[in-house]
Amino acid sequence: MSPPPLAVREQFRAERFGKVWTEQLNDVFADVAPYYDRANLFASFGQWNRILDNFMASVELNPGERALDVCAGTNAVGIALLKKEPLLEVHAIDRSAAMQEVGRQRAEAAGLRIESHIGDVHRLPFADQHFDVVTLQWATRHLRINEVFAEIRRVLKPGGRFFHCDMLRPANPVVELLYHGYLRGCLSVTGLLFRSSEAARECKRYFIDALELFYSAEELSELLRQAGFRSVTARSLLGGTMGFHRAVKP
Repeated sequence: MSPPPLAVREQFRAERFGKVWTEQLNDVFADVAPYYDRANLFASFGQWNRILDNFMASVELNPGERALDVCAGTNAVGIALLKKEPLLEVHAIDRSAAMQEVGRQRAEAAGLRIESHIGDVHRLPFADQHFDVVTLQWATRHLRINEVFAEIRRVLKPGGRFFHCDMLRPANPVVELLYHGYLRGCLSVTGLLFRSSEAARECKRYFIDALELFYSAEELSELLRQAGFRSVTARSLLGGTMGFHRAVKP
């Protein structure tokens, strides 16, 4: 499937996936929360922690800064932030209470403190210019991106840094075809192995469609610039199937 032009793609995504985002994903993440980290490790052939380490290597932190992890899930990034810089104040926000409960347990087991917030990341419950650092990973495909990027820019201080990591739509059509074929098989095997619920199985097609209508690394860079960020840099990985972005609020 060829995605619509960049200028209208967000509207198209919202019309195509809005019902899934608002009515189905909560049930999916409530089901996958207990095995989410193990499933990612399996699907990445054991490379999940290495990918996280590479992402964290791109994140600049200073003692005493305040950081927000958006779509924090099971707090993998929040925990990694604190391990990298123990003198951070870390907040996490996610729509899924089930995912954050797993994240709370993980942080507590590691002896770390992360302030958890359950809510809609399209309307962040924080004051303007509140954070030095914001991270967002593995969730942008399920979001109204322009709204979320605007909110992230709002809560960042001037000079604050935004770090993003997600699966992307490869710019190379051959890589895209092979990638989506792998994902279809992987989602089926993972669903059987971890005994996914009906809600999760029914969304299998959605996860592929969401990637087909998502953005390449350069397209996502352009959305960040349009949202008012500066000094936008991108690093593509694995043939453009995922990537890291860094952007600064002027």
